[in-house]
Amino acid sequence: MGAKVSRTDFEWVHTEEPHATRRKIILEKYPEIKKLYGYDPMFKWVVTGMVLTQFAMMPIVQHMNWPMLLIVAYCFGGVINHSLMLAIHEIAHNLAFGHNRPLHNRLFGFFANLPIGIPISISFRKYHLEHHKYQGDEVIDVDLPTLVEAKLFCTTGGKLLWIILQPFFYSIRPLVVRPKPPHPLELVNLIIQLFFDAIVVTIFGWKVLGYLIIGSLISMGVHPVAGHFISEHYMFRKGFETYSYYGPLNWITFNVGYHNEHHDFPAVPGSRLPEVKRIASEFYDDLPQHHSWSSVIYDFVMDPDIGPYARIKRKHYGLKS
Repeated sequence: MGAKVSRTDFEWVHTEEPHATRRKIILEKYPEIKKLYGYDPMFKWVVTGMVLTQFAMMPIVQHMNWPMLLIVAYCFGGVINHSLMLAIHEIAHNLAFGHNRPLHNRLFGFFANLPIGIPISISFRKYHLEHHKYQGDEVIDVDLPTLVEAKLFCTTGGKLLWIILQPFFYSIRPLVVRPKPPHPLELVNLIIQLFFDAIVVTIFGWKVLGYLIIGSLISMGVHPVAGHFISEHYMFRKGFETYSYYGPLNWITFNVGYHNEHHDFPAVPGSRLPEVKRIASEFYDDLPQHHSWSSVIYDFVMDPDIGPYARIKRKHYGLKS
């Protein structure tokens, strides 16, 4: 299975997560960044275009053989669906219609969710906002791999398998680590998604639904756009827990690569995060950063110093008020 990782435990720290502190310092120096808060009026149209593109692909995919379908799902449909997952990330922060219209954001999340094939919009939001507030908390932050994951997938081959299975761990981990009662809107999300999936099967057949769901799953594994899962918070340099990526794939992922900037200013839509970096460049230019998500995946698998243990963790001391 290849070389075993050198780490045998997570990186435990006793400091607060860095983003709230840095946000305060940056705003004291650059209060104009607050003008970037809000939502991007173009966002909903971009997302709508991606959803309609997947709709348009259905009659085309219907007549493909399975090898061609899998290639198209990996190279095209999966990329769009992964981008829609990151649109749902934006929507989770109310960046589609603003904080004053939460229901509009939730409904649009249902719409963006349709081509993904699996209901994720409400469940993702329920846990993701806690990841921002309690980054690294051993109990609350379900973005952290479990001890079982770190112990089992601790070799070169094990890490590769862990990346392939990332959709499974990403969806199951919250239910194991921090189960919560289902939210009523999760049921709505489920019903809408099942209804849509049934329509797809009725009109186009199971193969087309397979194209949508398979594309969603393989684009979360060994796929260039999935590199952000690892690049964002895995410790490639000791002492640094959040990393930004400034490569071209930001163009199709709503600038999720600007991850230090996003955690510092989650109220700023992805389209304006480069402006945050431009204004406060001295706070970001010298931080460790990535320029290739494909390289991130390769280094994670091949480097024995990096693995599921390479995350900063904090002891849980209860919920903040």
